[in-house]
Amino acid sequence: MREIVDRALALAEEKFVVAGGPGGQNVNKVATAVQLRVDIFALRLAPEAFHRLREIAGGKLTKAGELVLSASEYRTQAENREAARARLAALLEEALTPPRPRRKTRLNRVGKEERLKGKKVRGTIKAHRGKVEW
Repeated sequence: MREIVDRALALAEEKFVVAGGPGGQNVNKVATAVQLRVDIFALRLAPEAFHRLREIAGGKLTKAGELVLSASEYRTQAENREAARARLAALLEEALTPPRPRRKTRLNRVGKEERLKGKKVRGTIKAHRGKVEW
């Protein structure tokens, strides 16, 4: 898992852009926001991990298969670069870990009777609704 994250960080293209929002004169002079672009096809992920990544990434994925992450919450390029790389690593780790299989649970007899009793009560309440005939 770690080698795939390292490969993604090595393949990532960083582009610094001017960030919006507060920051005074500094925001107008320095391009501190970072855009991180990674081609997900170049990562050579297993098919199930690839599909999980596509599902998790959502709108961050372009039609060309590039994952675009941007970070602009800090005032320095270095901090924003680290934030974007941490996001990429977290995204990949989430995609690479398979979901835990769901265990079927079994309802006991008392629970089943309680549920049916509640349904019956609710049904009678609904049956008594409606137009009143005089």
